[in-house]
Amino acid sequence: MPVGDSLRADPVSCLTVTLRRGRLRNPGIIGLAALAAVTGLAIAGCSSPAAPADEVTGGYQGLTLAEAEAGYNSYITVSNQAAAQGNSAQGLSVVGDVQWAVVNGQYTALTAAQQPVPQYHYGRPVFYVPALTSYPQWFVVTVPISTETGGTPGAPGASVNTAMVFERSVQGQPWTLNGTAALGDQALPAVARDSQGYAIAVTTTDTSLLLSPNVVGATQAAVVDEGSANAAAAVIAGGPQTTGLYATQAAYGKVQAGKGLQYQWLLEGTGFPQFQLRTKDGGALVFYGMYLNTTNEYPNGGSGKPIPMPAQYRPLQAAPIGIGYHGVAVNWSYEYVAADPPLTAHNAKVQVIAAGGGPTFVHAW
Repeated sequence: MPVGDSLRADPVSCLTVTLRRGRLRNPGIIGLAALAAVTGLAIAGCSSPAAPADEVTGGYQGLTLAEAEAGYNSYITVSNQAAAQGNSAQGLSVVGDVQWAVVNGQYTALTAAQQPVPQYHYGRPVFYVPALTSYPQWFVVTVPISTETGGTPGAPGASVNTAMVFERSVQGQPWTLNGTAALGDQALPAVARDSQGYAIAVTTTDTSLLLSPNVVGATQAAVVDEGSANAAAAVIAGGPQTTGLYATQAAYGKVQAGKGLQYQWLLEGTGFPQFQLRTKDGGALVFYGMYLNTTNEYPNGGSGKPIPMPAQYRPLQAAPIGIGYHGVAVNWSYEYVAADPPLTAHNAKVQVIAAGGGPTFVHAW
């Protein structure tokens, strides 16, 4: 079961602000029309750009292209077996980080609804494997993925080009799928490779880019939380996962206000690792996880008739099970892919090009 249907901050200045990570804050609800399949603030400082990381051109003892392909194939085999048997323990054994949260939520909801786990079909994969000599090891795959159509078992529906991030934390540990993000009809931007065909890894603090990768998620969040009025919009391109997500949430909030409810949302960082690949234009692709937390509640701690909760959210409630007389909160977990241009690019912005995830936690009180 590999794929899920995919901070508040101060104004941006020429400073480096650390991405907030770790413990969830203000988990919340989203409503049926608020968000279907998507989804701190920081800007890299004004220092001079650093040179890109050295490319690996010679032989080395580390992760090989063949090992990455074997890890991918092993994951597909186990995941498909787990889906066919509805075996959540087996399915969860080959996922981690954002993907574990999403898949756990999917299995929980499907089991409660007594529905079968979708069967996924994979097209021809393209591998992006950095030449890593130490752990954690990781690689990226892009592949068209489709699900069986509802009325025709074994017949795949329309495929979606999807980026998949795999990681192995320590030697001897199995590979896990740690995040998926739907690219839609677009292809992944051209990735730089060395003379042996290996992709070029980029550090999270690389200053040759418009934004240091470790603040990309936080800067995206500033636009999602406050829209184009936030100064972060100067370096984050508009689109479905930035200004579009803000517009969707703001519109839903207005609807809830008309019902006497107070709706709030917050996109924030996670404690999960992120990964970067050098692109041929000197930029980087950044793969990272984020939480979207929303709350829908009666103002000032008030109460009233139960706030409606979509049926697919109910199995995700934490104990003790609440009714929602005061409020309902939902946490969503997302994997994003952003194209971070080189600092020397003229009038360029970071573009969030892919997303995937789903609801992972619900609380009603």
